Amino acid sequence: MSRYEHDFKNMFASLEKQIAQTDNPRHRAILKNYRLHALLEVSGRYEELLAPSMTVEHPHYRIHEGGTSTILDGMAEVKGFYQSLVEANALVMWVSKQDIAVNDHGFSGELEFFEFVPEAMLGETVFGSVLAGDDPVDVYLLKRTLAFYWPYDERCRLIGEHVYEDTASREITKPDPADVITAERAAELLAPEIAKVLP
Repeated sequence: MSRYEHDFKNMFASLEKQIAQTDNPRHRAILKNYRLHALLEVSGRYEELLAPSMTVEHPHYRIHEGGTSTILDGMAEVKGFYQSLVEANALVMWVSKQDIAVNDHGFSGELEFFEFVPEAMLGETVFGSVLAGDDPVDVYLLKRTLAFYWPYDERCRLIGEHVYEDTASREITKPDPADVITAERAAELLAPEIAKVLP
């Protein structure tokens, strides 16, 4: 078993506590959408998170890393981005030390972000590089701090993601191959979390 599996599977334990302690129905719905969105994404089930019940018809993503911005405007570009993550074997990511503030417009916060990244994506822009569709050979573990803001519409559907990287926080290590969580294993680990019914 990978040494990272426990943290991976339980990445939203603190968020679930926050959801349970949130009295405002809209705020709770936004946080639940975020949790399910992330679990579906990492499981490779991006078609589900882009469904009309969870995401607006024309989402807009802004990802800022390494001094460069990647803009994804519209469903076709966002869907293509998720498909490229699947094809590049760059889906397995998880978070820790989340500090999230939610209001009627959406949520924002800061967190530690971990991702198993193919060597070809270790440039200045990880998510920008994935669009090239490079075929990975070696996998590395990338740890960095991200700040973010996700706006939501009146139906508590995701409008988009605004993500900002603290470039000075980047740490890259070469994990033991036995510790690399595969996409198949990630989906297996998160299936019970996706099925979990929250209050």
